[in-house]
Amino acid sequence: MASWFYASEGKQQGPYPEGQFRDLVAQGIVRPDTLVWSEGMAGWQKAAEIPGLIGGRGAPPMMPAGGPPMMGAGGYAGGSGSGGSISVDFDIIEFTWRSIVMLIGMCFIIPVPWVFVWYTKWIVPCVNVPGRPNLSFTGNAMALVPWFFGFIVLAIVISLIGSQLLSNLLFIAQIVLYWLLIKWMVANLASNGQPLGLSFTGSVWAYIGWNLLFAISIITIIGWAWVAAAQMRWFCRSIEGTRREILFNGSGLEILWRGIVAAILCAFIIPIPWVYRWIMNWFGSQTELAPRGSVRA
Repeated sequence: MASWFYASEGKQQGPYPEGQFRDLVAQGIVRPDTLVWSEGMAGWQKAAEIPGLIGGRGAPPMMPAGGPPMMGAGGYAGGSGSGGSISVDFDIIEFTWRSIVMLIGMCFIIPVPWVFVWYTKWIVPCVNVPGRPNLSFTGNAMALVPWFFGFIVLAIVISLIGSQLLSNLLFIAQIVLYWLLIKWMVANLASNGQPLGLSFTGSVWAYIGWNLLFAISIITIIGWAWVAAAQMRWFCRSIEGTRREILFNGSGLEILWRGIVAAILCAFIIPIPWVYRWIMNWFGSQTELAPRGSVRA
């Protein structure tokens, strides 16, 4: 069986057996414009130009022959100490139909754990992390079932009792569930099929505090943006298990004006997918992975 390589950010990934490489194509990690190479090819070509791989046929790009060594031997191997910013890329049409399916599934309540995990398994590989190729999510929906349906039962009981105090406690319980969800998601990130061994160490009390502060900051009309920036920096500092420090460099002002533009554009409905990708890419570009000890003062 043939072994395949593909290029990401100018560096080679692989080799991958034929079957695994086909899975990367199906997942959208290898796209029509991704440069690929396999034994017997004179040089790198776009995946769309390889008959039977993705589809389409055309003249190969003018590239020197020689195969994978051109991309830098080792590619991402051992690159966990390198720096760089995160980027996000996904197909707008696929994002749109998947988002619609997820919203419909959530309307029926019961499928929520399954549609959430299904959607997460798609969106995570769209995130490109320097030194961590083929990012994936390995979580199972059944892990969410006890939390989710336990919360639903609790909400029903509190609504029947009709106590304001219990309603406030339900709000706190919801925040705690989101905190557990974050810890679970971070712990289930993988690269090249191997668990990253990450953990979210932010305390539940700190998470509750940040959410209450954000709710209060809404009163100021614009203060929420600075709270969001500070919370992002806390979130990044709370991820452990990596040799690199995760830094969020975005400012409150940048979040504010982007939030205003996004709200205006989303009011027209149709631009929502493009706006979402724009916002995601900006947050990614502001999230830097830097070798420890190199943090700027």
